[in-house]
Amino acid sequence: MEYRNLGRTGLKVSEICLGTMTFGLYTDEAEADRMLGLTIDAGVNFIDTADAYIGGKSETILGNTLGKRRDDLILATKFFNPMGPGPNDSGWSRSHLLKSVEASLKRLKTDYIDILYIHHVDVQTPIEETLRALNDLVSQGKIRYLACSNFEAWRLMDALWISDHHDWSRIECYQPQYSLLVRDIEDELIPLCQYKGVGAVVWAPLAGGYLTGKYRPGSSKSLEGTRSADGWCFPDPFYAKNSEDILTTLLEVSDQIGKSPAQVALRWVVQQPGITSAIVGARNCEQLKDNLLAGSWKLEDDYHQELTQVSEPGVRYPKSMESAMVARRNDAMDMPRLSS
Repeated sequence: MEYRNLGRTGLKVSEICLGTMTFGLYTDEAEADRMLGLTIDAGVNFIDTADAYIGGKSETILGNTLGKRRDDLILATKFFNPMGPGPNDSGWSRSHLLKSVEASLKRLKTDYIDILYIHHVDVQTPIEETLRALNDLVSQGKIRYLACSNFEAWRLMDALWISDHHDWSRIECYQPQYSLLVRDIEDELIPLCQYKGVGAVVWAPLAGGYLTGKYRPGSSKSLEGTRSADGWCFPDPFYAKNSEDILTTLLEVSDQIGKSPAQVALRWVVQQPGITSAIVGARNCEQLKDNLLAGSWKLEDDYHQELTQVSEPGVRYPKSMESAMVARRNDAMDMPRLSS
C-alpha cells in the first residue's frame, strides 16, 4: 500500500480509504469489525464516515469496533446534513457545527477527529462563521485537519483566502466525486488543489458499482441485490455520454491484464494527477477484498492511457478557447518584425 501526504500537510494517508456508508444498513457490527481488520491488514490507515450515514449508525458501529486500533488510523467524518427535526439541526452554523462535532466524538468513542469535512454547501450561513468555529475546534484539539466536499472551485478558493487572511486553520483536503465516468473536477478543481496544496480524496471511484464488473454494456443498470436496485446509483446525467464505451474498454483491459474491473478502475483513479486517495465501500468482506487489491500494483502506462482516452470529457469554455494560447504566443515570437 502506498501512503501519500494529504495535500501540503505532513499527514500520510493510504491511497485506498475505507468508506463506511454501508455500516448499519447492509453491514452489521460483526461484519464491520471483520472488514476493519481486513482493511488494516491490507495496509489501509484511512477510514471515512459521516454523522448522517444511516442516522449516525455508521459512526456508532465504528466507535464500537475501533477500540485500541483508533490511534493507528486516520479517521474522517463530516457534518452538514439534518441530524434532528429542528431548524438548527443542519447546515454550517456555529451552533450546529459544535453540536455535531460533540455528537460525533461521542458516537466514535474518541476525543479527536483527524479530518472533519464540511459535507455540502450551505448558502444561508456566512462561510466566515463556519471557518472561525472550525479554527476554534482545531485550537481545542477536537479536530486536527479541516476539509470540505462538493464545493465549486470559486467557493474553495474563497474559503482558502479567508482562512489565510485571518491566520486560521485552512481546508487541507477536498472530497469530490470522480471516476472514469465522472471527470468534471479535472477542469478547475484538480488544478486548484494542486496549485494550493490541497489533497483530493475522491468518492464513487467505481461509479456506484457500475465499474465493478457486475454490469455489461447494453444490460440494465439496475441489478437485484445491488445498490442500483435500492436507488443508490447516480442517474445517467451524471455519467459520461459514452459510458458503455468506457465500460467496454475497462472490461477489455481487465481481461488483458488479469485484474478485476474494480481493481483496474480504482488504479486508474489513484494514478491520476492530483489524487491523494480513493474511497471504497463494500457490504461485506468478500466485496472488500477485491477492492483492497487495487493498492498492491501499478497500471501500466499504455493501459492507463487507453482508459484515459476513451473517458476523455469534452473540453469546455474557457479552456476550449484558451488552451491554444501558449502555442499562439510561442509562435508569435518567431514571426518576422514588421518593417519600420
